[in-house]
Amino acid sequence: MTTAAALEGVTMRFRGHTALTDVSTEIQADTITGLLGRNGAGKTTLMQLLTGHRVPTSGRVRVLGQEPYENDAVLSRLCFIKEGQRYPDHFRVCDALRAAATLYPDWDADLADDLVRDFDLPRKRQIKKLSRGMNSAVGIVLGLASRAPVTLFDEPYLGLDAVARQQFYDRLLADYAEHPRTIVLSTHLIEEISDLLEHVLLIDHGRVLLDADAEALRASALTVTGPARQVATFGSAHELLTTESLAGQSRAIVRTRTATASRDATDLGLSVERTSLQQLVVGMSLSASPSAAAPTDHQALQGAPR
Repeated sequence: MTTAAALEGVTMRFRGHTALTDVSTEIQADTITGLLGRNGAGKTTLMQLLTGHRVPTSGRVRVLGQEPYENDAVLSRLCFIKEGQRYPDHFRVCDALRAAATLYPDWDADLADDLVRDFDLPRKRQIKKLSRGMNSAVGIVLGLASRAPVTLFDEPYLGLDAVARQQFYDRLLADYAEHPRTIVLSTHLIEEISDLLEHVLLIDHGRVLLDADAEALRASALTVTGPARQVATFGSAHELLTTESLAGQSRAIVRTRTATASRDATDLGLSVERTSLQQLVVGMSLSASPSAAAPTDHQALQGAPR
């Protein structure tokens, strides 16, 4: 597959704070990639690097084969829709549409009109006077109608109700099917978008925790429930992410390492369920947390020489 964007050994520091550390990844062309992670994980910083808003402290960023920073040839083929998108104070919805039509060579005015109707946006109203949800809807219209070869959405749905979010997902998928392009979608609503994603990039504490095909990822995790000893036995043969125990029974999320994992768990007398993408991402983030790996004071004292 063709690479649309790549980061090689990228580190980004801000006045003593390191937002990204030695990040290397490739984003394939004509795929929908979910950029996932907790608040402060480094997702927005990564998007800012891809869209030429920042230059890395070290490492290399390439988008469409070139460095994006101050590169009009690349930036004209990018569309970045971010949380709290800002517009000139006097801009109305119709002004934003008109400006976008001049910025994006592949702008689709008919699609923009359809989306404005879908989201019931008032064309003549100033954007600064719109509700938070309507402001988000303006960004979604611009992002989809731009038909930019590389389109990035950073938390694009804030303020939208469930119906409007579903409209966004449906229109995104329908237009992507007819006009494939590279889409990077950063969101906390993992469960809602999981069926859209073809690839998952999970960032935690500025490092890449997971970079995998979404379908393979979904098939690689199980939730098992049963006697604590059997759950521990099964988990020891795989990658145990999280465990909850009560009265001798345990429930665990496990990334499996063998094709027979589901049968092996059943043979141990365990109940087996598929793990959702959201459960897997949460489990991996928690297991990677420094606090998860560090012993408690009580545990440390127990293991210390007396």
